[in-house]
Amino acid sequence: MQILKVNKLRGPNIWANFPVLEAWVDLEELKDTSSEMIPGFNERLMAWLPTMVEHRCSVGERGGFFVRLRRGTYMAHILEHVSLELQSLAGTPVGYGRARETNTDGIYKVAIAYKEEKLGLACIEKAFELILAAVYDKPFDVAAEVEKLKEFGYEVCLGPSSMATTKRRESCSARAWLSSTTHMHCGGRQYQRHRRVDCPRQRSYTNASQDDWCTNP
Repeated sequence: MQILKVNKLRGPNIWANFPVLEAWVDLEELKDTSSEMIPGFNERLMAWLPTMVEHRCSVGERGGFFVRLRRGTYMAHILEHVSLELQSLAGTPVGYGRARETNTDGIYKVAIAYKEEKLGLACIEKAFELILAAVYDKPFDVAAEVEKLKEFGYEVCLGPSSMATTKRRESCSARAWLSSTTHMHCGGRQYQRHRRVDCPRQRSYTNASQDDWCTNP
């Protein structure tokens, strides 16, 4: 299994009227293997990312994606959901994804919404690693990797100039313009980060409802 390329669709596109990342994935040796066929795979994935219980998927209800896992679904569809969940855990919640097979056997196009492009790309890469670890029963420190994604997202969303300004101040009381529900207080180099991080440099187009998690067959 490998990611062949990721297209950055920054405006309205064939998938949606907001930006998405379009990953082309070759399932290779896993093209005929669905989730229920791999011993322990579903259990590992659900244990590592229990918050994916909120993904309704085509079932249309809470826990829908887990139902799909138990019934059997392919790795491209799983990559979609894991990429979305990692973005949400990193502080930029998104709720739109699609996975469709191309005319070439085993090659899929996976569309994934994003708020910050660099973070979205990082989450796709990390989702790919996580899935392979679950497939081959390898260790994967989800908490540590999510923390790295949070830090990366925080830096990317603030931008270098804001980060430099923040680091120069030994003591201050500031509210970063990230969102109405997200703020940063600094005092003696202590910074508090809330779950949600909205990037002031980029308008959000990804306010999809939970019913829009996916409609993959």
